[in-house]
Amino acid sequence: MTDTKPEIRFPEEFLFGGATAANQYEGAWNVDGKGPSIQDVMTHGITKAPDETVQSANLKLDGVDGYHHFREDIALMAEMGFQVYRFSVAWSRIFPTGMEEEPGEQGLLFYDQVVNACLEHGIEPMITISHYETPLALSRTLDGFRSRETIEHYERFARTLMERWKGKVRWWITFNEINALWNFPLMGAGIWTRKDKLAPKDFWQTAHHELVAASRVVKLAHEIDPENKVGCMILGMANYARTCHPADEIMAMKEDERGLFFSDVMLRGHYPAYALRKMEKEGIRLETHPQDFEDLKTTHDFLSFSYYMSKTIAHDPENYQFSAGNLVTGTANPYLKSSEWGWQIDPAGLRWLLNKYWNRYEKPLFIVENGLGAMDEYQKKPGVPYTVDDQYRIDYMNDHLVQVWKAMDLDGVPVLGYTSWGCVDLISASTAEMKKRYGFIYVNRNQDGSGDMSRSRKKSFFWYRDVIASRGANLKDRESEE
Repeated sequence: MTDTKPEIRFPEEFLFGGATAANQYEGAWNVDGKGPSIQDVMTHGITKAPDETVQSANLKLDGVDGYHHFREDIALMAEMGFQVYRFSVAWSRIFPTGMEEEPGEQGLLFYDQVVNACLEHGIEPMITISHYETPLALSRTLDGFRSRETIEHYERFARTLMERWKGKVRWWITFNEINALWNFPLMGAGIWTRKDKLAPKDFWQTAHHELVAASRVVKLAHEIDPENKVGCMILGMANYARTCHPADEIMAMKEDERGLFFSDVMLRGHYPAYALRKMEKEGIRLETHPQDFEDLKTTHDFLSFSYYMSKTIAHDPENYQFSAGNLVTGTANPYLKSSEWGWQIDPAGLRWLLNKYWNRYEKPLFIVENGLGAMDEYQKKPGVPYTVDDQYRIDYMNDHLVQVWKAMDLDGVPVLGYTSWGCVDLISASTAEMKKRYGFIYVNRNQDGSGDMSRSRKKSFFWYRDVIASRGANLKDRESEE
């Protein structure tokens, strides 16, 4: 009797698709009444100081011209068999300063077309309400979500979208990677004040305002349409203890608490004991309204998250080699390889994380960002249907999807779907570069801004099409083959 490997097959209700963000995709930064957003002055990415001149060498101002290419792009997504497309709405395209009483109709008409194009192709729209794109005027005037007043403006924005597309859009995400606040307060919460000028209380108070805003929008969504499903979203990270030293385990636990604070509140409906104790120890008293904690009891319907890498945590990091990631620093994991940007590639970490989230929250999960940023080489060859041979991306995604299937089939974790990040090449958020590409669809735009924005299919385009069509039967468990 010989052992046979189980067939990989995702259930029909599992949603395959891709994701983009308005500030990295659309361009048209000042077209049809759109006001500037914080991204329009984040010329050099999220780790550098804003450039307030706006009229600068910011590739995001033109993006990849999704504003004029969305129909073509959605048709290509449909060709791949997408069942869901996650995109964001630029807040300042609807409310130019973020503080108007009435929305701009031109902006809404644009997104009407995007939503309708998805539905015409049988693709479910999934909308991220706030994706690192606070209106610049709101950020500079109110310091973003550092001000309680911003809750009201955010609610108005969300209500406008949900009432406009009632019956058409049923998947919503309140904030993109809401836990980014801790490291990137401008990008994550629109705080214009420099990070080094903020006190610990400013971060906790801002977090409170975002959490109250998110909970109110979940309640609002269910009132507008009981069919709405609203997810919270965090930046997902598998944090391993560098060794089995108990001090490393405690450090990894504390790192988890830092990353999971937001989802703990948004999925459990109250502040966790560790957060209350930390604020007490630091002498922080939140400024709250009596209704706030009642509002927080309205929890999100599912947890969505991004996953790109894992990291290891040590109590004595100076004794180990550091990983070379451009955003996440930590001790290097000697068992893992790294991407061109130093992000350690860990497919099994995704299975580990799915189990961790399910066991912690017992709410459905949705992987809304995953992919490999790489410097693709455009090569148009006669008789070859693709312009980029990105086998490295295929291998990366294959291995991660196999781990998703294992989490579902072997571990019993309920996963709703998977949207690959940057399904169309985008401007990088971390560095504002064009050379870091994630897509199945190649966009002819170069690092110096040149190019005609034309689209073409990469090798991964045809691979992902076959993954969706076969429900994953073409995936290879390369781990078991080694």
